[in-house]
Amino acid sequence: MLSLFGLDRLFRLIIRKLMYLWVRVQVLPHDLKLLGIDPDKPICYVLQNRLLSNVLVLDTETRRLGLPRPMRSMRQHGLRERYSLLFLTREQRNPLARPPHAHSPRLVSLVDAVHADPTLDVQLVPVTILWGRSPEKESSWLKVLFADSWATPTALKQLITILLHGRQTMLKINPPLSLRQLSSETESSERTLRKVSRVLRVHFRRQRSAAIGPDMSHRRTLLDEIMRSEPVEAAIAREVMERGVSREVAESRARLYGNEIASDYSYPVIRFLEIFLTWLWTRLYNGVTVHNMEVIEKHATDHEIIYVPCHRSHIDYLLLSYVIFTRGYMTPHIAAGANLNMPVVGGLLRRGGAFFLRRTFKDNFLYGAVFNEYLHQMLSRGFPIEYFVEGGRSRTGRLLSSKLGMINMTLRSYLRDHNRPLVFIPAYIGYEKLMEGGTYIGELQGKPKEKENLFSLAMSVRKLQKVFGKVHLSFGEPIYLNDVLDAGMPGWRGDAGAAERPEFTATSLALGSRISTGINASAVVNPINLLSLVLLSTPKHAIDEDQLAEQLELNKALLAAVPYSALVQVTDLDGHAMIAYGEELKILQRRKHPLGDLLYLHEEEGVLMTYFRNNTLHLFVLPSLLAVLLLQRGSATREQALHMVRSVYPFLKSELFLIWSDDQLPDVVDAYLEAMAGLGLLGIDGERYVRPGSSSEAYARLHILSRALRQTLVRYHMTITVLNQRGSGRLTQQQLEELCHLLAQRLSFVREFSAPEFFDKTLFRGFLDTLKGLGFLCTTDDGHLVFDERLSALADEALEVLPSGIRQAIQQVTLITDEEVAAALLAMEQAAAKRKGKGG
Repeated sequence: MLSLFGLDRLFRLIIRKLMYLWVRVQVLPHDLKLLGIDPDKPICYVLQNRLLSNVLVLDTETRRLGLPRPMRSMRQHGLRERYSLLFLTREQRNPLARPPHAHSPRLVSLVDAVHADPTLDVQLVPVTILWGRSPEKESSWLKVLFADSWATPTALKQLITILLHGRQTMLKINPPLSLRQLSSETESSERTLRKVSRVLRVHFRRQRSAAIGPDMSHRRTLLDEIMRSEPVEAAIAREVMERGVSREVAESRARLYGNEIASDYSYPVIRFLEIFLTWLWTRLYNGVTVHNMEVIEKHATDHEIIYVPCHRSHIDYLLLSYVIFTRGYMTPHIAAGANLNMPVVGGLLRRGGAFFLRRTFKDNFLYGAVFNEYLHQMLSRGFPIEYFVEGGRSRTGRLLSSKLGMINMTLRSYLRDHNRPLVFIPAYIGYEKLMEGGTYIGELQGKPKEKENLFSLAMSVRKLQKVFGKVHLSFGEPIYLNDVLDAGMPGWRGDAGAAERPEFTATSLALGSRISTGINASAVVNPINLLSLVLLSTPKHAIDEDQLAEQLELNKALLAAVPYSALVQVTDLDGHAMIAYGEELKILQRRKHPLGDLLYLHEEEGVLMTYFRNNTLHLFVLPSLLAVLLLQRGSATREQALHMVRSVYPFLKSELFLIWSDDQLPDVVDAYLEAMAGLGLLGIDGERYVRPGSSSEAYARLHILSRALRQTLVRYHMTITVLNQRGSGRLTQQQLEELCHLLAQRLSFVREFSAPEFFDKTLFRGFLDTLKGLGFLCTTDDGHLVFDERLSALADEALEVLPSGIRQAIQQVTLITDEEVAAALLAMEQAAAKRKGKGG
């Protein structure tokens, strides 16, 4: 009757106006072009539930976005439908009425029309509408009743849900499903209907799970299940037997560990953090840019996701969860160090999804069993997980080698239960200024690491007035665990003892390397990365303004000519715009001069800028190495250049997680040589590449490019020189690391390598590990390093690419007597013991 007099439209208009006085809707995706809707084909929206509120929200938002509206008729292509909308389920008002999951009459009509007309196709566009995103939880009857859950709500429940969650409404429009593709000429209409309904039900379930997450058990219930699990029961029995305690004590200890570890996810806390972080980002940063979000959208509904970002700052925890939540997906549960489990802050992080782990627990098998079981329960229930494979924040801006603890536990859990495919998604996080920058430099210079505490956190509030530029988050190429296991452990699916196979360790190492390589392959090159790369390659970190702009443009041109990977993003600012941006962030200083302004870095700022250079140094490694070679030799054939690259590449690949295999090097070297020649950095004389004249601008540009890698090559050569001078079997690796650290400090002072990361022990350790992996070094039973003449040959090759002045400085600084070496090492041991004593 309402429809007859047109009152239905008036009724909907009034309800819509009243509802939108309160309701606020977030529409996803932000870029509607990603949906791929064909405007020339009929469109029918699909909602899961028949609710007026959902219809009004969909109709309002599609009108605002300029999309076809659901309340319009479908009168084209022979269709005679009143609305462009259908429902999978509807409220069950009458228990004698048809079941709520019976086929929609409109869907029946559309399927019949498609079967009748072979040229007709209808786009079914599923739309997910969530009134708040609080997962169901056993502990709260109110949430179970009024959270947007899996059940079809009653009208009363929906009204209360709108009142409670209307300001956090999310509407997600999904890519269309082709009714033609879902149909088959040989199938009956009834069979097609069942197939379409099944596909849509699965789709809605997965979309809701990706946004809300699985139903959440009460924390106490989850811990009870962990305590009853077979691995934890076995660990408790072992604790009783080996520690000589009663079973009650062992169980109490295990439960204490569980409470120490487990998160306590709270949707109100997530909402509070969303509001707070929205304010914080606008206060601290000029914006947060997100790249390759489609990687998440592709996998969130049907894969167990493990996010594996690089770790640059404490902001990383908050940033990734914030981006994922505001893009319509459930925040991951984050593995956080126990050092962050501070009063107040620890509780807030725990309710935001953090679970805590100790730095090491290899000697505490009971704690290990509880933690492993907790992680397994989270993975098997379908919760997204996030952890940092580096184990800690990078103090140098380079990726750290993967720590395999969390990777090993993930592999063991998956081998135990792999019902749902698991994917690792690397994530690159790039900053333009760091809140912790000064602290990092102090630690590299030898100051003890600052322990996180409430006072230091409160003091950081002073920095809220500062501008920290933009933050860049880029998701990398997904790594499918099934593929990794198939390659490294064939037959793992049918092997109950696969986790104990000898290939397990190699597979874990390979996975860790792939994750690190994937992070670097999704790098975002911001203006500060490029400014730091150029300025730190100039004497006294100063350069003419026009020359700086030209060098910045040159580096961008190199990245465009030989793309490192399809996922790398590069700033679209030109050279002069980058300079202006650096001045805006108060990183660059300007000195006026009649012959042209000079741009420079203060000494302290120069040290901090090494961090940002190192973020993207891997993108310039090969052209910088080729520049070094050509500057030293004057000219080289393609074969000579390739030979030089091959001699150094294994160490660079290990340190910087480069993507190219040995088989790819010839093509990559050719591409860089051609690009450098095309940009005027090199000349071509027959089959030889020739450096430009020493008085030319091209020579100056090539020289600046070469210096990006100089410190790395110096560090390699110095390590090998010290080994050769001391002799085989004379030093342990720890002694050599300490000695190289001391010598690098001296060389840094006399040769202007004013960057603490130049003498970072971690880099020496990584280089030595690579030497051992390649067979140049071996370790005796008593821990001493032994080698043969091949190491000397390697030293001679490395020596060729260094300028004579630096070669001489290395020789001088490494010529020390055995007595001086012994005294230096003793002093280092005493200092370390003293620091340890204070820490205890």
